[in-house]
Amino acid sequence: MMKLKQFLRNSVKPGLLKICLALTLICGCTSSTVPTYSKEKIESIIQELCKTEYNLDVKAKLIDDTLWVYLPVEDIFKQSEKPDITTEIFKIEEMKNEFKEDTFRLEYKIQNIPPAEQKNYYQINKDVSEDMGSVWRIIRRVTFSMEHSKNGEPKFYAVVTADIKNAFEIITLVYYLDLKKISYGLISYDEYYHRTIQNTNITPEISGDKDGLHFQYKNISMRDFVLEQITQRIKLKFQKPELDKNADVDKEILKIVANTVKTYDFKDFNTLELNNLFTNNRIILNKTAVLASD
Repeated sequence: MMKLKQFLRNSVKPGLLKICLALTLICGCTSSTVPTYSKEKIESIIQELCKTEYNLDVKAKLIDDTLWVYLPVEDIFKQSEKPDITTEIFKIEEMKNEFKEDTFRLEYKIQNIPPAEQKNYYQINKDVSEDMGSVWRIIRRVTFSMEHSKNGEPKFYAVVTADIKNAFEIITLVYYLDLKKISYGLISYDEYYHRTIQNTNITPEISGDKDGLHFQYKNISMRDFVLEQITQRIKLKFQKPELDKNADVDKEILKIVANTVKTYDFKDFNTLELNNLFTNNRIILNKTAVLASD
């Protein structure tokens, strides 16, 4: 299991993200036009439906506008004889992004490297993938059938798939409009893949925790989400990779920031600061310049 933990610790693993995101799309797209569920009862409803329909003992928790669902499982991954092979041409040595005093600050050390083949021998277990899909199916059914007033539904949905045997967890965070748009064919699967945030954690407290007591649930703001998505998109773009080896790192990161803030019409910032730790290049732009970027 040590190799698996090292594998999770060292990278985002875009292939894993695609597998998990596919699980949010396997259920039907139908929903009632009449509100069936209320926000006040969403925790108990999610838990009850997961138990009665799929025999899953989940814990649901609503923190302001963020719905969390904790799914305890065992052995998320299995080892495969045939690896998934990718080629690295960029290496992310450092990356730190923060929002402070109305400024987006992105520090990164990304350099071009000779092509290096990476082999991933781990695949998600079929039983676990089915459980994850079942949870997303319930989330979609419940939230799509809620009242649609200003405060009638959560704005963010997060599923924590916790391997309580091997002490690691996968956290998948989705914005409610993105889930609706992919469900009704308004955005492509690839775009949805880039809009969804996934992180992994490894900690001893996960072991044996069927009730999610170790987890720190919190409300996710749009500011938090935008910053996390920028980080996610940078990792996907350079680790997958989605670029030519001669790409201008600073320009590509500026494109990511501009695209993300415009996608969500996010204007709650004044300045963007990019600090390339590899070249020592520093770029400072105001909000108007960022929004005008292609």
